[in-house]
Amino acid sequence: MKHLIPILLFILPGLTIFANDAVKSIPTDSLPVENTGMKTITIPDSLYKDVELLLTGYYKVKRDNSKIDLTEKTIFNGDTIPMVLKDRNLGRFDRGLFNYLFIPKGMWQFGLTASYGEFSTSDMELMDLLSDIDISAHSFALRPYLAYFIRNNISVGLRFGYNETKARIDSFKVDIDEDMNFNLHDIGYTSAQYTGAIFVSQYFGITRRGRFGVSNEVELAFSSGSSDFNRPFNSEIKRTHTSFADARITFSPGLCVFIMKNASLNVSFGAFGFYLRNSKQTVDGVSSGNRLTSGANFRINIFNISLGLGIHI
Repeated sequence: MKHLIPILLFILPGLTIFANDAVKSIPTDSLPVENTGMKTITIPDSLYKDVELLLTGYYKVKRDNSKIDLTEKTIFNGDTIPMVLKDRNLGRFDRGLFNYLFIPKGMWQFGLTASYGEFSTSDMELMDLLSDIDISAHSFALRPYLAYFIRNNISVGLRFGYNETKARIDSFKVDIDEDMNFNLHDIGYTSAQYTGAIFVSQYFGITRRGRFGVSNEVELAFSSGSSDFNRPFNSEIKRTHTSFADARITFSPGLCVFIMKNASLNVSFGAFGFYLRNSKQTVDGVSSGNRLTSGANFRINIFNISLGLGIHI
């Protein structure tokens, strides 16, 4: 026998009842009845008690996210927008790919990313086995940015940056035999670089609630800077100064996590890219030539990992 229960709320497809570690599905086929102003559903006798306890507040209703409604909508700034963004088919076949809404169209994002890396032989246990070796280096970068979301999960923006690198060899002595020995000391390298860039970022929402997402960024950057390399030569310090300008295209995957409603943490990895550089060099104030180079980078190192904080309004 089946019961007709008047329901004062809509029970959507994909809802399950949880109680005492048991899960029971609720059929949702509606049955037309007389016009009483209420909705009704038909349930078997075995579920009658569970539904009664649900309506009295003893059971909880939980959405089953394994059943995705591709037509689900949400409201943002008074507009109705889709929660599920279906990927556009590039070929003849529909692969059924989609991602969740992560950051809607029309939002502004500004923030700061930073990176820092340091190396010192005093921190390496292996170097304790060797004598007369004292090498240190560090690099840091600050990159403020501003972006606008031209589409759901897609933004374009501007980024400015400053990067500084310093390295020093106070002592590096190797004496294996008469034919293989050398001693390096008092060698220093410094570099400073300013950057302006435009970028496009695409985000992919991992969860329906929009807290976690992955990103892919393409950046076109133009940089200008200089470096100095100092070393002893014939009991004097020889200084080599290099000024440079370059253009780069970089592809950077990353991860974004919303820690608050309008604040997110971002991690990105400069995985690979292409560059073109023009360098001019002088030695002790005398020009020694210039060079035009190009190449590609396909690697991840600690100097290409950036952490940042973003504000969304």
